[in-house]
Amino acid sequence: MSNAWLEEIRWTDDGLVPVISQQAESGRVVMFAWMNRESLQLTVETGFAVYWSRSRQRIWKKGEESGHRQIIVDIQLDCDEDVILLKVEQEGGIACHTGRESCFYRSLVNKQWQTKDPVLKDPKIIYK
Repeated sequence: MSNAWLEEIRWTDDGLVPVISQQAESGRVVMFAWMNRESLQLTVETGFAVYWSRSRQRIWKKGEESGHRQIIVDIQLDCDEDVILLKVEQEGGIACHTGRESCFYRSLVNKQWQTKDPVLKDPKIIYK
């Protein structure tokens, strides 16, 4: 199978592309991450989200420790060809390592970050 579609993406100088993950059903943004060519190819081949971890400098299969995988519903490329949008079905309803539905759980209120979403599952139980 041809990988010409990968060449249409405007990768950063270090070979990455930013990725927004969104709940397919609700439209809620659940996380932001990065992909390289290999992780995007693995995502397409497996049907599950695979990212590039900049902190660990390795491929990161979402849910590999927590079990909270992201099933791919749709993969979209923006008009500038430099951002990927993943529409996903989030297994277990938890995307964040803090045990919340979304990594975006704080809002700026009166110049202070306030937590808006509850912890659904204690991270100590998720990550053993």
